[in-house]
Amino acid sequence: WGGYWAWDPVENAAFMPLLVATAYLHSVMIQEKKDMMKVWNMALVLLTFVMTIFGTFITRSGLIQSVHTFDEATLGYYFLAFLFVIIIACVALIIWRLPLLKGANELDSFLSRESSFLFNNLVLLGIAFATFWGTIFPIISEAVRGVKITVGPPFYNQVNVPIGLALLALIGIGPVIAWRRATFSNLKKNFLKPVSAGIVAAVVLFPVIPLGNRTEIYTYITFVLCVFVLTSMFTEFYKGTVSRMGLHDESAVGALATMTWRNKRRYGGYIVHIGVVLIFAGIAGSQAYGTHTEKHLQIGESFEIRGYTITYEKLIAVEATNVKTRIIAQLAVERDGKRYWTGHPEKEFYKGQNQPVSEVDVLSTWKEDLYMILADFREDESATIKVYVNPMVSWMWTGGWIIAFGSMISMWPDRLEQRRRLDRVRRQEQLFPSPAQE
Repeated sequence: WGGYWAWDPVENAAFMPLLVATAYLHSVMIQEKKDMMKVWNMALVLLTFVMTIFGTFITRSGLIQSVHTFDEATLGYYFLAFLFVIIIACVALIIWRLPLLKGANELDSFLSRESSFLFNNLVLLGIAFATFWGTIFPIISEAVRGVKITVGPPFYNQVNVPIGLALLALIGIGPVIAWRRATFSNLKKNFLKPVSAGIVAAVVLFPVIPLGNRTEIYTYITFVLCVFVLTSMFTEFYKGTVSRMGLHDESAVGALATMTWRNKRRYGGYIVHIGVVLIFAGIAGSQAYGTHTEKHLQIGESFEIRGYTITYEKLIAVEATNVKTRIIAQLAVERDGKRYWTGHPEKEFYKGQNQPVSEVDVLSTWKEDLYMILADFREDESATIKVYVNPMVSWMWTGGWIIAFGSMISMWPDRLEQRRRLDRVRRQEQLFPSPAQE
C-alpha cells in the first residue's frame, strides 16, 4: 500500500477516543488550578468511554465497510445496545452529580491560558466530530437515501487539515500565555522570540516551497507553525534552565535535568508537544512531496525515481516451510552511480489460502523512506514492482518515541504532587461531606 494512514473507519474508531481524551488531559489542568470546568471534564471522560465502545461497535458490527472489520459479526448488535445503555447512564450520572460539579471560578479573559486550553478542547472535539461524521455517513446515507455513500480521505483532509493547523498554533500559544489574564507586556515577553522565529521561517521558506495548490499552502503554513511552536517550547526550557543555574549554581545539563524531574507534568508535557510537532512536520512533508511509480520489469531492467536507480536482478522462490512458499524479488538500488542498498520485497503463499501476503521492504533514513512492493510476477520471471518515496516519515516515528518519552516523564509518580492531590480531596470532603460523615 505504501502509506501510514488511510482514514479507514476502524482507524478513525481508534483515533476519536484519543482526541477526546487529549482534550480532557488539557482541560483538567484548569480544574486543578482554578477549580472550574468540572462538568465539562466529566463529560469528556464519559465521552471518551462512549467513543471507545463506539469504536468496538464499528469493528465488530460489519455495518461500515473496512478491511479491518468483522464481516457479518453478530456481536455488533450487543455492542450497539450496550452503547445506548452507557450513553443514558453517563447523562444520568452527570445530572445526578451536578451539585458537586459546580465550579468556583469563571474565565476572566479570552487572553489567558484557561481560554487557550478551552479553544484547544474545541479544536480537538471539532476534529473528533468531523471524523465521527465521516465515519457514520455511509450508514446515514443508506438509511436516508437507500444508497451507501463512502466518505474517503479527500473529505477528511479538506475538513481536518485546517482544524489541525489551528491545533498546532495553539500548542505553541497555550503553555506560554499567562494564567487568568495576559497583559501586553506578558504577551510581548513570551511571544517575541517564537513569533520572530515564525516570521523568519515564513520568509526563508517562501521562495523554497511553491504555493500552487492547497496542499502546498498547507505544507508551508505547517512548517512555519512548527518553527513557531518549537521555538516556544525550547524557550521555556531555556528560561527555566538559566533561572535554575543562577539560583543553585548548577551546570546547564544538571539544571535542565533537575528542573524537568521536579516539574514532571509541565516539562514532560512540553516534550510531548515537541513530539507532536515532529509528527505534524512528517505528515506535511510526506503528503506534499511523496511520489510513487509502478513498473513491469524483465530481469536486468531498471527505472529511476527521485534520484534512485532501481534494477530488477532476479526472482527467488523459497520453500520456507511445508505450508508456506516465499517469492522474493531482488532489487538493486543505486544512487550517484554507486550501489546503495538491496531490497527484497516478497509475496508469501500459504497452502489452503487463495490470498497471498505481501511483505514489503523499506529503506528508512532521516530524510525519506524508499518503500518497495512486489505487486505481481509471471512464469517468465518478469515482475511488477511498486516503489514509493515518502519524505520525512522517520520524523513521524521519532515524534512518536518522543511523545512516549514525554508521557513517561509526565506520568512518573511524584510524592509532592500526590500530597497536593490528597490535600485537595480532603478540602473537597470538608466542603461536601458524605451522608455517612454527617
